Amino acid sequence: MTPTIGIIGGSGLYSMPGFEAEEERSIETPWGTPSDAYVVGTLAGKHVAFLSRHGRGHRISPSELNFRANIYGFKALGVERILSLSAVGSLKEEHRPLDFVIPDQFVDRTRGRVSTFFGDGLVAHISFAHPICPQLAQVAAAACNEVGVPSKSGGTYLCMEGPAFSTFAESNLYRSWGMDVIGMTNLQEAKLAREAEICYVTFAMVTDYDCWHEEHDAVTVESIIANLMQNAQNAAKVVTAAVKYMPATRECKCGSALAHALITDRKAIPEATRKKLELLVGRYL
Repeated sequence: MTPTIGIIGGSGLYSMPGFEAEEERSIETPWGTPSDAYVVGTLAGKHVAFLSRHGRGHRISPSELNFRANIYGFKALGVERILSLSAVGSLKEEHRPLDFVIPDQFVDRTRGRVSTFFGDGLVAHISFAHPICPQLAQVAAAACNEVGVPSKSGGTYLCMEGPAFSTFAESNLYRSWGMDVIGMTNLQEAKLAREAEICYVTFAMVTDYDCWHEEHDAVTVESIIANLMQNAQNAAKVVTAAVKYMPATRECKCGSALAHALITDRKAIPEATRKKLELLVGRYL
């Protein structure tokens, strides 16, 4: 079985209605071990692979995630599209807790995270002006409408370092910039997915108003978990609908993102680097 759709989220999705698990696949990558084993099976008649972003039991902090291993593992499985689900705080009144936002832009406020497969003698500069696959964004919006989950298409996801939540000053600074939601994980996933020529979209599930909202208490883990539990059922419904209505063919440019991105003279690429990146760049070398 070759899964063509990857799903990144919580481990609770493994037991979602309609998902028939076939096997778990543990993958070792040139960048180490992914967050967990990939659970491969069928959903809505399609072959899919699930990955628990933080590991089952939520063991891995956002700053500790091995993003390269996670995305490379999907590539090794044959995945062409990734649906990412993540909890976020809202930075605008209009994005209410329990709403889903499908952002089309990112701003990076992380520090020192590695978000590229390249280096070690091979330089690549991908186009990232539009970081979300437009075709997948349409599928995501249609899925939310199909199951009746309140959603907003478009907006900017600010990716912060964490693991602490924002200060009041930071939250209001990001609001002054016009940011829509704030999270800790999706920017690196989106960049690496683009380098791996995998389509990527985020379902940003609002759990709270961060700490800026005068009528809401400062964000707490307890309040977030309560809303996460309510979001879980909606997430399962939305994912199922998105998989069900996934187009058979990709009509975007994600699948050829590296076609004009490799800058290094082919003769100058070290053999070890060429071998390590064979899965990603082999067809161009």
